[in-house]
Amino acid sequence: MPADSLVVGIDFGTLSGRAVVVRVRDGAELGSAVTEYRHGVVDDRLPATAEELPPGWALQVPSDYVDVLRTAVPAALAEAGADPRDVIGLGTDFTACTMIPTTEDGTPLSELPEFTGNPHAYVKLWRHHAAQPQADRINATARERAEPWLPRYGGLISSEWEFAKALQVFEEAPEVYLAMRHWVEAADWIVWQLTGTYVRNACTAGYKGIYQDGRYPDREFLRRLNPGFESFVDEKLDHPIGQLGSLAGKLSAQAAAWTGLPAGIAVAVGNVDAHVTAPAAQAVEPGQMVAIMGTSTCHVMIGADLREVPGMCGVVDGGIVPGLWGYEAGQSGVGDIFGWFVEHCVPASYSDTASAEGLHKFLSRLAAQQEIGEHGLIALDWHSGNRSVLVDHELSGVLVGQTLSTRPEHVYRALLEATAFGTRKIIETFETAGVPVTELIIAGGLTKNPLLMQIYADVTGLPLSLIGSAQGPALGSAIHAAVAAGAYPDVRTAAAAMGSVQRMAYQPVLANVSAYDELYAEYTALHDYFGRGGNDVMHRLAARRRELATVAKGQN
Repeated sequence: MPADSLVVGIDFGTLSGRAVVVRVRDGAELGSAVTEYRHGVVDDRLPATAEELPPGWALQVPSDYVDVLRTAVPAALAEAGADPRDVIGLGTDFTACTMIPTTEDGTPLSELPEFTGNPHAYVKLWRHHAAQPQADRINATARERAEPWLPRYGGLISSEWEFAKALQVFEEAPEVYLAMRHWVEAADWIVWQLTGTYVRNACTAGYKGIYQDGRYPDREFLRRLNPGFESFVDEKLDHPIGQLGSLAGKLSAQAAAWTGLPAGIAVAVGNVDAHVTAPAAQAVEPGQMVAIMGTSTCHVMIGADLREVPGMCGVVDGGIVPGLWGYEAGQSGVGDIFGWFVEHCVPASYSDTASAEGLHKFLSRLAAQQEIGEHGLIALDWHSGNRSVLVDHELSGVLVGQTLSTRPEHVYRALLEATAFGTRKIIETFETAGVPVTELIIAGGLTKNPLLMQIYADVTGLPLSLIGSAQGPALGSAIHAAVAAGAYPDVRTAAAAMGSVQRMAYQPVLANVSAYDELYAEYTALHDYFGRGGNDVMHRLAARRRELATVAKGQN
């Protein structure tokens, strides 16, 4: 093994993929590159036919992921000035639950001529929420049967997850379901492309695939969902599971040609962008919650004991590091909400900058000049539904308190605060269930906004630490690559050497904490009124929107 061995981590996000070249002995990031997906998020029209998609749909094109291997990896190596022969391993992470229907050999069905015009043959991105009716039925049936796995997911299975999305395909596109041999997490599909071997990773199987205590939901449960669906696990899903940090296989000659890396190097078992970030932030002990803040936020943490937390996304034995319980929760919209507001709700004449980044900085500067509560607004951060703790993607955004004096910077600050309130709701739910949170560590692109970071410290009353890397998931994947290649005995040891974190970067201000306690009480009142059955107007509006979209589609 070379004295300065290298590993490569690749993070496949919602809009782009990024590669980073990392030195094994100390985690130094020597070079990185980003490739934007050519097709982005397909949520309007299908690329092959221009067919309009219904509300709640979010698809992707799998060839975009291979483009990242072809372009971002060679570019990162070039920026690092690295000799590819020094690279000993490759690790990847992906959004989840992002699902691909494939043939026996892993070919995505969307690449077959007979299915290019069928939206169900494409990748169903994590934020595809059109399977909510199927998720509702899964939850109702699980409650009726008192399924023992349901409390492990906070009592609710999300429409974003494997079974709900598969059931939607089964019911709405039986021809796709019949042709599908494997229902594959993108995290595993990309490793399949790199190695020629399909290995299902323990993380997505546990958190997104209802795999608990060595088994999936049984055939009778699946039959109760829909006769004929009982064979789903046996015929489409079940596959050997690889543990995190383990070797999935060796880099194939084809993938070596794509990436410029040596054939035969170690490729780690796939992982999820959020969960793989915890080691990169050296958050591998109980009490440390990592919030990976980007278009959405995923909250992950480790616990020594098993606890059932209402509305969490899941608790999995070894789901983050072996030997400890890994917990996950999240918010479906965060950076997406801020981006939507800047793109659609700020007049062009309001600032002398036309760039989105400039507008965010401009609005943040104006928002920072406000006293807490000065804007007179409370918002609910449900523009993409609620992942935790309500697990309901039929919910939508709310803004209360607007007047003719309300300015864009007022609304902008209210939206920043709303996402912080959502995180506090998650933290309090964990603590009530007996999972204490002692430190909040922030990762992701939104760490660059100091106003947002201080708001989170003040709203939660917790000190905020910041991950030391701008490429947290990619660094985490590189850490797993180092373990898979044998450079470290386990993920915790590798994290100590290669991870980085700035402890206590933001401290809560006592006066601000008190002021936000009052606003948080108002947020909670709205949260429970609209989210816990006080008023189902959001569900009625969502149903009406779907109905009208279906009618309009039928007329075209």
